[in-house]
Amino acid sequence: MITLEHIYWLTGLMMAGVAIVNARDKTNPRRLNKTAFWGIYAVTFLAGSHLPDVVSGFLVIAMVLFASIRGLGQGKKQGATRAEQDASARRWGNRLFIPALTIPLVTVLGTFVFKKITVNGSPLVDIKQVTVISLAIATLIALAVGMAMLKPPLLAPIKEARRLLDAVGWAAVLPQMLAALGALFAIAGVGDVVSGLATRWIPLDNAFAVVVTYAIGMAVFTMIMGNAFAAFPVMTAGIGLPLIVHRFGGDPTIMAAIGMLSGFCGTLMTPMAANFNIVPTALLELPDENAVIKVQIPTALMLLAANTLLTYFLVFRH
Repeated sequence: MITLEHIYWLTGLMMAGVAIVNARDKTNPRRLNKTAFWGIYAVTFLAGSHLPDVVSGFLVIAMVLFASIRGLGQGKKQGATRAEQDASARRWGNRLFIPALTIPLVTVLGTFVFKKITVNGSPLVDIKQVTVISLAIATLIALAVGMAMLKPPLLAPIKEARRLLDAVGWAAVLPQMLAALGALFAIAGVGDVVSGLATRWIPLDNAFAVVVTYAIGMAVFTMIMGNAFAAFPVMTAGIGLPLIVHRFGGDPTIMAAIGMLSGFCGTLMTPMAANFNIVPTALLELPDENAVIKVQIPTALMLLAANTLLTYFLVFRH
């Protein structure tokens, strides 16, 4: 059976490849720092499930040290020239979108199909993680489609992965780190503190007020923590489960699904989500580092209002 562990291994192999490419880059005077950083990150994926928690913690600290001491540095930029890129774009036109569109199409298809495929009476993939596994398989298929279409050198994918990770830098690890931070907050009892504040200030006989608090709280905590996955356990433990589900009998599945969407609205409005909002401005060389956020705020607020109303009208319908 294909499980999430196999996806971790696949990601770890990619990170290991990036580390090897960096190690061979003699144009970067700090290549050893960068090699160690991505190499340790690879270990967290390849063996993280089997390592003691304290060891994983030391690995994270080591990554911080390698990123902080003298930085990761940059090697000489390689790849196709601008003229070559323009020529390729003119040649392929809109067909260049085929590999990219393959990913969502195969992901949606796999989400429904893989649930029904069994091998010797056992499901082919872990049903609980079917969407994530479908996304990983879709990415591999899209890679194969792109390689068949463009016929680049065999090492091009890992070199391009290295180039993109160089552009993103340490921010590439933020989603994983912030998700772990959310789990730590939940264990530390932050959800109980939020619940206490909510019961003190929210009119508990008003379901709409509770839903509004949960949706806006998801967005605000996401803005503070930089990731909706970090905000979710805190807000769900503090308001979602005790109030929306237990007190008012709301559907936890609907609450969780739309609650995450509310959190993503906060992602659009915060510099803490550096990999989404700050890195693009650097890649596009925009003069205002908050340009992406400023453009996204109106859309984020409208989506947050829509998610709040959807939660209220759908979560209590059984």
